[in-house]
Amino acid sequence: MKFSKQHIATFIAILFHVSGLIGILFTPYKDWFIQNTPLNLCLMALLLIWNQPQKNLSFLAFVSIAFLVGMGTEMIGVNTGHLFGEYKYGSVMGPQLNKVPWLIGINWFVVVFCSGAIMIKTQAWFTSKFEQDGRGLPPAMAALSIIIDGAILATFFDWIMEPVAMKLGFWQWKNSEVPLYNYTCWFLISAVLLAVFRWLSFDKQNHFAVHLFIIQALFFLALRTYL
Repeated sequence: MKFSKQHIATFIAILFHVSGLIGILFTPYKDWFIQNTPLNLCLMALLLIWNQPQKNLSFLAFVSIAFLVGMGTEMIGVNTGHLFGEYKYGSVMGPQLNKVPWLIGINWFVVVFCSGAIMIKTQAWFTSKFEQDGRGLPPAMAALSIIIDGAILATFFDWIMEPVAMKLGFWQWKNSEVPLYNYTCWFLISAVLLAVFRWLSFDKQNHFAVHLFIIQALFFLALRTYL
């Protein structure tokens, strides 16, 4: 039996996240697993890029734009409080630039790209259903679905992750409370990046991205529930 890139990457993602979940919740090596968060996130980003079927200039442009926008908005947020709210990063996430870990830019790319890939797959399913009924999916609805619904999905992922991130020392909010403004900013910034995602011309059928989003969401949901 021949295994595809998608099968290999999905197996590695499940292995790392299940191991991390067990290590954090049920072993005395919790701190070791937490300290290796940068390794896990970098590996997932590399697997995501490895599984990308078309690595053209447009795809590389999106990777760069998502990274730079993520880093830039987070720098504004951490240093001024004008975006997201008042918060600061801990040392767990690794080396920082202007008080923001480099990993945060990678995380923005991963979350937004996976959200966009899910919406592309969902839209393809709805389009096939519309065509079976002899109708077409309106272009404006198709565009808004990727941007708006994708941004809601990305913001939902952040909502799952926030309390876990604080408990693991990734970052801390003032008074340990996540403001609603944080989610507003997440939605708006994600929507802008997803508009770029839709506009750029590259193959957006990355099936591993769908699997990775689900694996990471379940990972943080389990930690949110039992940590």
